[in-house]
Amino acid sequence: SGGCGASWGRERRAGPGRRWRGSLTGASPAALAVKFGPRQRSPHCLLVKEHRVREGPGAAHPPRRTLFVLNVPPYCGRESLSRLFFSCGPVQSVDICDKPEIGEKTETLKSKFFNLKTTKGFRVAYVVFRSPAGVQAAKALSQRGPLLISTESHPVKTGISKWITSYAASVVDREELKAEVDAFMQDYDKQIAEEEAKAVEEEGVPDEEGWVKVTRKGRKPGLPRTEAANLRVLERERRKRARKELLNFYAWQHRETKREHIAQLRKKFEEDKQRIALMRAQRKFRPY
Repeated sequence: SGGCGASWGRERRAGPGRRWRGSLTGASPAALAVKFGPRQRSPHCLLVKEHRVREGPGAAHPPRRTLFVLNVPPYCGRESLSRLFFSCGPVQSVDICDKPEIGEKTETLKSKFFNLKTTKGFRVAYVVFRSPAGVQAAKALSQRGPLLISTESHPVKTGISKWITSYAASVVDREELKAEVDAFMQDYDKQIAEEEAKAVEEEGVPDEEGWVKVTRKGRKPGLPRTEAANLRVLERERRKRARKELLNFYAWQHRETKREHIAQLRKKFEEDKQRIALMRAQRKFRPY
């Protein structure tokens, strides 16, 4: 795991004539040496710097109080980073992302069973302190020796122990799954009911341009079409178009009609040959 210089070089280069925006602007980051176990010989380098953005700082990562961390291993989670920087000051939140984010972070629904994303490679993190002094104290940690993240009370699992824990966590608990699905369906039904109530309130009310939205309701509301109903509708439309067409009006239509007629005769002839051969095999063919 080490190699902080090469990782930072890859992060800085964004192509010819381009520069990274967001947290990669400003001063160079400081290399913070850490170890994930007392038996680890070579330390791992975390690159830390103050989070600064040029356009639209978001409320999730406020300036002067947010520390931007690069080269975060996939087995280093939020709890490990929070314990690492807790000595610098109270930590408000820790966000880990696959790549630097530009703009406001969009909130997504977190599920234990659905939309699971496998972490691959090294990531970046945003550590938000409660005061700006925490960021400066975290940057000063680079002047100290390697810091130990994994302890006996709070171990960071790596290697085979990490995979065993991941497999154990992947086994689905039916009761938890049922509870999550029920909660999701309750929220969905509530959302549908609110949308229907809003539609009833807005029914017949013109909008800003004077248009009135008309919906089909009443004793016989419109039902969703099945596949058979769709086929019947398509067949009626095909017959309607066929009645409107002029048959054999053009020369190419006449040729197409003859070609289709000959193809049908050949097809019927082949079917008759197969039927006669089958009747002969069964001794039921009596031409006279």
